[in-house]
Amino acid sequence: MASKPVPPPPAPRLYLATPVVEDPSALVASLPALLAKVDVAAVLVRLKPTDQRTMISRIKALAPAIQPSGAALLIDGHAELVARAGADGAHVDGVEAMEDAMSSLKPDWIAGVGGLATRHDSMAAGEAGVDYVLFGEPDADGQRPSVEAIAERLQWWAELFEPPCVGFAASLEEAHEFAAAGADFVLVGDFIWADPRGPAAALMDAEQAIRQGHAAMSGKAKAEQE
Repeated sequence: MASKPVPPPPAPRLYLATPVVEDPSALVASLPALLAKVDVAAVLVRLKPTDQRTMISRIKALAPAIQPSGAALLIDGHAELVARAGADGAHVDGVEAMEDAMSSLKPDWIAGVGGLATRHDSMAAGEAGVDYVLFGEPDADGQRPSVEAIAERLQWWAELFEPPCVGFAASLEEAHEFAAAGADFVLVGDFIWADPRGPAAALMDAEQAIRQGHAAMSGKAKAEQE
């Protein structure tokens, strides 16, 4: 009896990083319309460092522009602010920061982690119970692995591990590539906000690139099964 073909995984969803937020008013005004146009799973709020009270007030200002769309609001770092600010979780950088943050985030809030330089670090994060791992973001010096190396890491993770993996895409081409590699989510940020046509057009293009990358992966998998 022939075995049933394995259905392809669903297409990756977008994960949108904000510009660094000092005055949230422009984002408060623009995000609801933006999130109504495109399926965004989560928004990563990147805050300009300042005192905790000010950062909490900025997150609280942004929450009504993000959460009613169904997108989760995650804070970049600052896991200690999640509960007080009404966020849905935090993204932290590196295994050490993850270990510090897990007790304050789990089980009630989302814990994501990046800055995973090695496969060993990635597996340690998975074993710790994080909700996702991120591959491909720039380090403190702005350096990133090659696109091929990021895609290879995503493919390795997607084939072997249960927690979702996220690819950090710095361009439409990378969004396509990481979707084809098996990412569950694709994180987009600076190139979306810098697009001269505006972020809505850029986000719609990113969603299209992800769908095309996913379709290419699904077609390849189907061909291999036949």
